[in-house]
Amino acid sequence: MKKYSLAVDIGASSGRLVLGSLEKGRLELQEIHRFANEIIEKNGHFCWNIEVLFEEIKTGIKKCGSLGIVPASIGIDTWAVDFVLLDKNDQLLTDAVAYRDPRTDGIMEEVTEIFMKERLYLETGIQFQKFNTIYQLYALKKQQPEIFEKAAAFLMIPDYLHFLLTGKKTNEYTNATSTQLINAFTRNWDKDIIQTLGFSMDMFQEILAPKSVIGPIKEELAAEFGFGMDVILPATHDTGSAVLAVPQLEDTIYISSGTWSLIGVENYFPICVTKALDYNFTNEGGMDYQFRFLKNIMGLWMIQEVRRNYENRYSFAELAELASAASETAAIVDVDDSRFLKPDNMVAEIQACCMETGQKAPESPGEIAKCIFTSLANSYQKAVFEIEDIFEKEFKSINVIGGGSKNELLNQLIAETTKKEVYAGPVEASAIGNLVAQLIALEEITDIKEARYIVQQSFEVKKYMNSISEKQGGVV
Repeated sequence: MKKYSLAVDIGASSGRLVLGSLEKGRLELQEIHRFANEIIEKNGHFCWNIEVLFEEIKTGIKKCGSLGIVPASIGIDTWAVDFVLLDKNDQLLTDAVAYRDPRTDGIMEEVTEIFMKERLYLETGIQFQKFNTIYQLYALKKQQPEIFEKAAAFLMIPDYLHFLLTGKKTNEYTNATSTQLINAFTRNWDKDIIQTLGFSMDMFQEILAPKSVIGPIKEELAAEFGFGMDVILPATHDTGSAVLAVPQLEDTIYISSGTWSLIGVENYFPICVTKALDYNFTNEGGMDYQFRFLKNIMGLWMIQEVRRNYENRYSFAELAELASAASETAAIVDVDDSRFLKPDNMVAEIQACCMETGQKAPESPGEIAKCIFTSLANSYQKAVFEIEDIFEKEFKSINVIGGGSKNELLNQLIAETTKKEVYAGPVEASAIGNLVAQLIALEEITDIKEARYIVQQSFEVKKYMNSISEKQGGVV
């Protein structure tokens, strides 16, 4: 009888529930449910609607039942850094405030006055970004101390969703590393940092690694769904899951392309040296305690906002087509400028930036899109140079995974800008990596090496080189 696992993969703009099963050495996927996710304004902050997200997860699980499919396991991955706090009665003390909220403005500078920047990097190896969990927690402690003092449990977004399923509170390793509160070498909470900043160690949970079985879903949920299943931790940081779906990592740089672009390499130890700090690279934890040495780049958030500014009149594919047809030489902006994190109007912000830097401002939707894609490729090329400088070696290729791998124009721009072979796919990388962790825990797959071989056999990948792209199926 075919055994199924269920991956819940939630990104900054949408979520999906995907069933996975092995059939003759190939991983088969079946999307069961897809839903929108967006930031809302609540209690004076930009927040995620966590209650709606959990209801969408329940809806997807019920759809499995209506299809007569009973998954053996379920696991949830989401974006990083965001969290909720619970009181001693397990009730929410905080909303799920989003990382784009301005509450952390100026906070990183305050924290690095208390705890030296170089020392913080040496211990955690994490990239400095103003929205990291460490700064969100410090902002909350400073701005709402009465709430902070009542905190009995700290749960990141997927931790909280797993808690709603099981009633058990845990902190998963890969997402916890994004907090900038995990020691890169002990792989546990850094008591020195936590206590120096006045946080309580008691609210942090035991760190569990991907493939850990939390336990069965609550009895009342099993009754509601008509079946039970185990909750197995994937790499709950969606990039951690996505990287597991890169078919081949030897001499390859990966780009996990979605709302954010995560560009880097897989490594077996953290690189906490001065050059990595100067280039602002991060050492995020991966499955089996490997490290994702990468840089966080703004990503397709900019084109998502542009589409919204045009009242969703154009699909993403149409914007890419308009960009391809745009005759003007594209202006280039620094996609990592904080002005693009959450501007009132992305189109106007891009145009203003271009004029301020002495460039002709793009006007049409196609010109705006072309500016974004060209700027992203330019940022990737810079990051590739930095990676090769740190490792003192040349990488032969780039593998683009995730939703952005469908953007043929951007893939071609990456190939032409970096002068490297670019492999695009698989698209549903985070869901695939999520399922891989579950299937290894269930002993359906032996290890990561076998999992990557299965991914090679299961999903189509496109190759881009110079001005020619050719379709590659099966083994890359």
